[in-house]
Amino acid sequence: MFSQKVLDLEQEMIDLRRKLHADPELSFKEFHTTELLISELQKIPGLEIQRPTKTGVVAVLKGGAGEGRTIALRADIDALPITEETDVPFASKNPGVMHACGHDGHTVMLLYAARLLAEERDKLKGEIRFIFQHAEELPPGGAIEMQKAGVTKGVDEIYGIHLQSGIPTGVFGSRKGALTSATDRFDIKIIGKGGHSAFPETCVDPMIVAGELIGSLQTLVSRSIAAVEPAVVSICMISAGSAYNIIPGEVSITGSTRTFSRETRAKLPGLMERIVKGLCDAHGATYEFSFSEGYASVINDPELTRIASGIIRQSFGEDHYREIDPLMPGEDFSAFLLDCPGFFADLGTFNGDPRYGVPHHNKLYCMDESSLKYGVQFFYDLVRERLS
Repeated sequence: MFSQKVLDLEQEMIDLRRKLHADPELSFKEFHTTELLISELQKIPGLEIQRPTKTGVVAVLKGGAGEGRTIALRADIDALPITEETDVPFASKNPGVMHACGHDGHTVMLLYAARLLAEERDKLKGEIRFIFQHAEELPPGGAIEMQKAGVTKGVDEIYGIHLQSGIPTGVFGSRKGALTSATDRFDIKIIGKGGHSAFPETCVDPMIVAGELIGSLQTLVSRSIAAVEPAVVSICMISAGSAYNIIPGEVSITGSTRTFSRETRAKLPGLMERIVKGLCDAHGATYEFSFSEGYASVINDPELTRIASGIIRQSFGEDHYREIDPLMPGEDFSAFLLDCPGFFADLGTFNGDPRYGVPHHNKLYCMDESSLKYGVQFFYDLVRERLS
């Protein structure tokens, strides 16, 4: 199951993860994290360290056994704008910022995989790129920025892991094909005519339009999208009004859509705007509508999924890999797939203790740190298998 090399480093992994957890940084501002990473990577012989973006880091290891594949492994390094309320001694010391999604764990797993694989350099053919990516949490995201900088140019295959509190510790969950949804944003402004609440007949009330619109947009999934096609339309922000007795002149509505197929993603904006226009026309209002594409779906390559899931089963046992349903949360790992096929999986961190079952993006999120060695061992075994 675990090599002794991995087990010998487990406490170091935990210590470094706690150091990162105590000093979280927001997307595009991961300066301390980047400097710490570079410092740690410089301790590993044989790595060529690159800084393709302000806070993104790539470490390149060239095998000493001749030509072969080029494999990329990716971790994200940013935190979230959340005030931590756990009681752990290594809780965030930065007010309003927290590693509430496990990215500190991702960073550690990749760093220690690099350390172990560098020791095996002479036995490996080809090249490994360890990608420490900034700004996964904030669209347009750091992955597309790094992809445009060329970090995956010439890569044959790429792999990534996301820790997951909804899966038992040490269990990997994934699937071939679409794994995560495309995550997009819409903004709607309904423009009416404001006035005194005592004289609504002199106004064009945008609140009435907004109320009807909220209900109508929910019919898109139930009546305009095939029942077997997963999709979500969520209205998340509404802004209007300045006083209890004033009918406002405008209402702003913002929300997100989640889709898996390219066809559904492409047609949703038109369906939404048709409803907005129809309701505004009916009430004498006007509107502004915008739809901003976020992260595309992560599409796992079938052959790499077969290979990676086989390595997981071989390393840890049949019960440590499970096929899961598509995931609605987005993931900008998809940007790297513009250049090469890849495989992405969730790795469980729930050991039965309720503290570790708290969902991600929550002020009470905690991680079972014994999960870290599973990620390191997987990367270690995967690369040795693919580049031997």
